[in-house]
This record gives sequence, structure tokens and C-alpha cells, in this order.
Amino acid sequence: MITALIIIDIQNDYFPGGRMELVGAEAAAQRANEALACFRNRNLPVIHIRHLSTRPTAAFFLPGTSGIEIHPSVAPLPGETVFVKNFPNSFRETPLLEHLRGLGVEQLVLAGMMTSMCVDATARASFDLGFQNVLLHDAMATRDLNFNGVIIPAAEVHGAFLAALGSVYGRMIGVTEFLEELEASPDKSE
Repeated sequence: MITALIIIDIQNDYFPGGRMELVGAEAAAQRANEALACFRNRNLPVIHIRHLSTRPTAAFFLPGTSGIEIHPSVAPLPGETVFVKNFPNSFRETPLLEHLRGLGVEQLVLAGMMTSMCVDATARASFDLGFQNVLLHDAMATRDLNFNGVIIPAAEVHGAFLAALGSVYGRMIGVTEFLEELEASPDKSE
């Protein structure tokens, strides 16, 4: 089975000093970097997703700003695939599906930001398109949300979304455990 790593929206605006700082962005990016290094070392497919806001009311990921750039911790190397998206779902109006089908990919390993938005939308779409999902829960970050005047802390938002996704849409695993499994795999092409 061919496995690809999808790194979703780990961009400057989500880090300290950015327009939409997330809780735990730096730690999540470091874990994503560990997964990225492993995929590179094994010559497995890596796809970077970068969000560009096109809505007139958008407050972050604005064209022409440094906030849209992929964070240096997971910056693409020359030749690595980067797709730009304008919607939470990484498949919507991008060539991602065709690219993955062309590579023969059957399993996606997902890391990125925000757990409660673009990771969620992409994982659900991926599952509906027939892919097996592995979600690297410690290589993701989100933010506090407000519902009915109640602030829901980022850790609870993260946990709730991953609990929902884990019930049907993919397997939850930490980066260290996933990399140990990958290393122990007898088929080095996975």
C-alpha cells in the first residue's frame, strides 16, 4: 500500500505574531517536521497544502503577506508538491485527488492546522473518496472557540474533533508511535 504524508496549512499566520495564532502551533509543527523527515528519508510521497484566503472578509492568509508562507519548520524542498487551496477541504478545487490517484496512493497520513477546520474537512473528504486515514494527533493544532458565549479551550476542541474523526474517519496515533510502526514495517515502500 502506498502511503503519502499530507501537511495541511502549517503556515506563518498560525504562529506567534501571526494573524490567527493557534494554541500549540510550534509543538505541532515540530512533530510534523519529524514525520516529514521520515517520509523524505524513505522517499515516500509528501504533499504540502497552503491556504490562500480569497473571501473579501478574510482576516488571515491574505494574498501578498508573509502569513501565507509555509512555516520554515516544514518548508517544502525543491520538487516537493505544493497545492494551494481556497477552502477548508484540501480536495476542493485542487488537483490533490488526481495527484494521489496518479501515484497510486491508498493511505494518507495527515498533519496540520487547524484540527477543527481544515484537518477535519480534509479527513472527512479523504475518507469519502476511499482513502485510509492516519491522523497524527500531536502534529496538529487549533484554537479556543466560542459557542453560545462559552469559551471552549483549544485542548477540548482538539480532543472533541479528533474523537469524532477517530470513530469513523481515521486512526489516531502520535508521531513517535507512527514512526516506530513505519520503521518496523517489512515493506519499506509503505
